[in-house]
Amino acid sequence: MGNGVREGQVNFKQQDVEPVTSTHLPSEDNQEKKKVLNSLMSGALAGAVAKTAVAPLDRTKIMFQVSSKRFSAKEAYRLIYRTYLNEGFWSLWRGNSATMVRVIPYAAIQFCAHEEYKQLLGSYYGFQGKALTPFPRFIAGSLAGTTAAMLTYPLDMVRARMAVTPKEMYSNIVHVFIRISREEGLKTLYRGFTPTILGVIPYAGLSFFTYETLKKLHADHSGKLQPSPPERLLFGACAGLIGQSASYPLDVVRRRMQTAGVMGHTYSSILLTMQEIIREEGLIRGLYKGLSMNWVKGPIAVGISFTTFDLTQILLRKLQHSTNVER
Repeated sequence: MGNGVREGQVNFKQQDVEPVTSTHLPSEDNQEKKKVLNSLMSGALAGAVAKTAVAPLDRTKIMFQVSSKRFSAKEAYRLIYRTYLNEGFWSLWRGNSATMVRVIPYAAIQFCAHEEYKQLLGSYYGFQGKALTPFPRFIAGSLAGTTAAMLTYPLDMVRARMAVTPKEMYSNIVHVFIRISREEGLKTLYRGFTPTILGVIPYAGLSFFTYETLKKLHADHSGKLQPSPPERLLFGACAGLIGQSASYPLDVVRRRMQTAGVMGHTYSSILLTMQEIIREEGLIRGLYKGLSMNWVKGPIAVGISFTTFDLTQILLRKLQHSTNVER
């Protein structure tokens, strides 16, 4: 009888514990799913708004990057004006549809991955719930950018092709994929992939690092938990300026390799591409061609992107909180 009572007590305790575990986990899972979904939605919107805002400048920059013409603000203005006169106002956004197809998943993955990497690194280094120290902050940004670039690279290739070719050559995004695959082979869709990854490590790492660092410094010195929207734009602009300046030569190399098939060149590797650019155009004029335009375009785009992401995240959290309160 004694044994029977003890067994009964053990069984009762096991039955009593199980329901608590089963009701607790789904709640945590739902919260995590909502958090990931919020990050994906906020990132997608951030990328779309930022890239559309600077699309004409972006297209102009790419056209200079892939040509041997010398860049200047005057020449950039002339190119934009000639494009407008010859092809119409909306031609300034040519390739933006391909940009949206790429940038929406890219930005969604990048921002979402950044949130997840911050959480993982926070757990690993013992900073859970607190701001990361500088090195993990840089690593989180680099990993987020690398993850997004790896998953969406062919779309970036397509966008570059559409930006530098007349509309008669490629009628739409699908046509670009079909024609490249048929005429140049599927491997061409990943031409320039290595310089992209090498460039995105310092770019994304420094961008996220700078933005997060400025937000932390602002909180420490002002006592405010959250910066205002204009302050977020300023922090994002600084992040874009530093990140893009550090990785710009690799961006030029990437564009040359992506568009080699339609520009009459045969760039086989990063080093050979760099050597040819330097030999024909010079170090600064070649590898940093269009950087001054990027100093206008980049800070605006990154500032809008970070600000849109943060504000959308805050809005979604408020909406979810008010929905939960109503229930």
